[in-house]
Amino acid sequence: MTIYSSGQQAIAEPKEEWQNQLVNFVNSIEQLEEYINITDEERSVLKANKTIWGTTPYFASLMDPDDPSCPIRKQVIPSREEQVNVHGMDNYLVWKENRDNDENRPDTIARQYKDRVAFTVTQNCGIYCRHCFRKELVVDGNLKLDFNVEDGLDWIAMHPEVRDVLITGGDPLLLPDEKIAYLIERLRGISHIEMIRIGSRVPIVMPQRITENLKSILGEYHRVPIWINTQCNHPKELTEEVAWAVFDLMSCGINVGNQAVLLKGINDDVETFRELHQKLLKVRIKPYYVFYCEAAPGIDHFRTPVEKGAELIRDALRGHTTGLAQPMSVVATNIGKIPLMPDYYIKDKDAREYSLCNHKGQVTKIPNIAD
Repeated sequence: MTIYSSGQQAIAEPKEEWQNQLVNFVNSIEQLEEYINITDEERSVLKANKTIWGTTPYFASLMDPDDPSCPIRKQVIPSREEQVNVHGMDNYLVWKENRDNDENRPDTIARQYKDRVAFTVTQNCGIYCRHCFRKELVVDGNLKLDFNVEDGLDWIAMHPEVRDVLITGGDPLLLPDEKIAYLIERLRGISHIEMIRIGSRVPIVMPQRITENLKSILGEYHRVPIWINTQCNHPKELTEEVAWAVFDLMSCGINVGNQAVLLKGINDDVETFRELHQKLLKVRIKPYYVFYCEAAPGIDHFRTPVEKGAELIRDALRGHTTGLAQPMSVVATNIGKIPLMPDYYIKDKDAREYSLCNHKGQVTKIPNIAD
């Protein structure tokens, strides 16, 4: 698209700031050196790396320049530990998304529940997370899918039992405005669709993307509401820019939730976990899920014990902060999400009363009401 001066000479339309973020995407050693002092180990791994990696200049600017254990650096920069794969499952995404079954679905559609689907519309990201459960598709490039969006839209229209669509990727908010508008319009035009969700890290890694035009596309009242679920894994990611982006989304009717991933050495200690969830509320993001780091190949080093998420909710949040800050700990599997919450409430019961326990181990009793 061009704009014209009075002399009719074509002038390139200035790029918006979010587009400049993509033009200057940090995915080379030379670019990375503008933000951090690269260690010998990081440099060696990056030179040998054959996977997709990188992030926006904005998110790169949040990395500690001198600390290789910085929680943002660890999410962005490839590690030698990615070559160690003891517990990761081959073809994990095919297993997780039930792609190898008898249901005839286009590649863009993943399904685990009768009434809702994940609709993959791109494999491009604003950060190529080193812990990504879709890394075979997005980071490693080992899984090839046909992203025919029209096939996906037609399939959804032909399945009246589907009432809820999660638009995912990659990151769908990296699509141009007109493509996002088209997707929203088409989905809202399907009579049985009741809700649209968008899974995106963009509000965290590129808050500049929340422009007036995007707000006009997503916002305003409609019978089919839009929800955005983002992924923030560490309190350091919650900046003033993020706070304003979320406020802008909420001001036009878009609720924002958070789906953190529990990551060893990044957010699996009590203090960081509590600060993250308290700070999410301060910027108006509702904690939704804490995901166990999935069994995708090459991310063993990020994985905690399965019960760790429930333990952190018990030890870091219960009794220490408002219930609004308390997410659900879940394990995502091929049969759906399995919640793992703190299991300490009912200590005992008999025909007369229950013995209940709080996060401190204190016990109280309430009457047992017979059916």
